[in-house]
Amino acid sequence: MGVIIVSLVTGGLYALLAVGFSLIYGTARILNLAHTAFYMLAAYFIFVAVKMLGLNLILAAVVSILVTTLIGIVYYKLLIAPIREHEITVLMVTAAAALLFQESTKQIFTSSRRAVPMFVSGSTEVIGVSVSYQYLITFGVAVVSLLVMWFWLYRTRTGTAIRCTAQDREVANLMGINVGRICLLATAVSVALAAICGAVVAPIFIVEPHMWMHPLVMVLAVVVLGGLGSIKGSITGAFILALAETLVATLIPSGSFFKGAVALGVMVVVLLIRPEGLFGVVFEEERL
Repeated sequence: MGVIIVSLVTGGLYALLAVGFSLIYGTARILNLAHTAFYMLAAYFIFVAVKMLGLNLILAAVVSILVTTLIGIVYYKLLIAPIREHEITVLMVTAAAALLFQESTKQIFTSSRRAVPMFVSGSTEVIGVSVSYQYLITFGVAVVSLLVMWFWLYRTRTGTAIRCTAQDREVANLMGINVGRICLLATAVSVALAAICGAVVAPIFIVEPHMWMHPLVMVLAVVVLGGLGSIKGSITGAFILALAETLVATLIPSGSFFKGAVALGVMVVVLLIRPEGLFGVVFEEERL
């Protein structure tokens, strides 16, 4: 039962990151390799807000998410928008940006590991297993965020505009949709999801400049497994790989050292059977 609980929490975090990654890819066709770097920045911002500025932890999380999202908007306007149509160039620029964020945090905070206090201390028993309140909060935030994303995409006019843009940008433009603005909005929401993830994991994990690398590998595996650009595929793939990762780390001695490799192996096996992924996009109109 402990394995299932850890898998649910980890899967929720991977799903948040993967949905944001899929959103910007599906809408603007941008493979943003700096996506999880914003997750890292949010964790550092909440550390600064709590430890250096003395803010309340909840207020610090809100400030961290807002500041990270603002940086994401500036990042898109300055670096991505001018070269958006050149996919390989965008790929290289986003990779360079991720390394720039990493090295900048190293220069400011050094490579020392930082800790952030928990939102709520203590634990409770869930089906015979002791679970910390922080883990429950983390899972709850992930689930609520995913539900809000679903409602926004499928029950609002803005969400409809995003899905139209994802299906066919030229037609969306002819229908009066401002494609550039929609791509900017998708980027802002994508970064906000990464920031929410970073804010809720900061009290659980150690905050350090390289913390974005493993999540990036897992997010890439998740979106490829689920099908590039598919939101439901990202969520499904996230929980599959989280379960595989947790089982390896729990059941095999020293499994934590190669749990990522096993999760990637699961992805490869699935892709050998179904190359387009679990919910692969066969036609453009199926995207998102």
